[in-house]
Amino acid sequence: MSITGMNHAVLYVRDAKVHQQFYAEVLDFSTVIDGPGPFVFMRAPSSKNHHDIAFFTIGASAGPSAAGQATVGMYHLAWEVPTLEDLKVMQERLASAGVLVGASNHGGNKSLYAKDPDGLEFEVMWLVPPHLWGDAEDKAIVEPLDLEAEIRHFAPLLAAGGQDA
Repeated sequence: MSITGMNHAVLYVRDAKVHQQFYAEVLDFSTVIDGPGPFVFMRAPSSKNHHDIAFFTIGASAGPSAAGQATVGMYHLAWEVPTLEDLKVMQERLASAGVLVGASNHGGNKSLYAKDPDGLEFEVMWLVPPHLWGDAEDKAIVEPLDLEAEIRHFAPLLAAGGQDA
């Protein structure tokens, strides 16, 4: 048996239609299945999956997630972009939507953090090519992200390696 990666996530939300609109407008996801019933299945713009995320409506009276505070549960999902320039565009989109809550340099990846309409956190990240991880390969790094500096740093390294920044 060999797992090749994560294929999709399914979230219980107050209103699947609200999440559908948010994921379409902010992250450019497309709708794959819209009911019948209280659910929506969506695909990321460049995904080859049938769907990457699904939302199941449980109603407006649902309380906020207490995961990480009072209950076990998921912290966040991470969506990957192919270039640092894409991450910069995403930073602008998330900030413009008023949902950007943080940005971190984790060494092996550069990450933006945001919250969806129910306050569930998600990450949009760029994965540093493994041959450039260096000391970051086996460390848990959480530093402030200076995206412009990262673009300047990686552009010549990636150009030399034949990969996009």
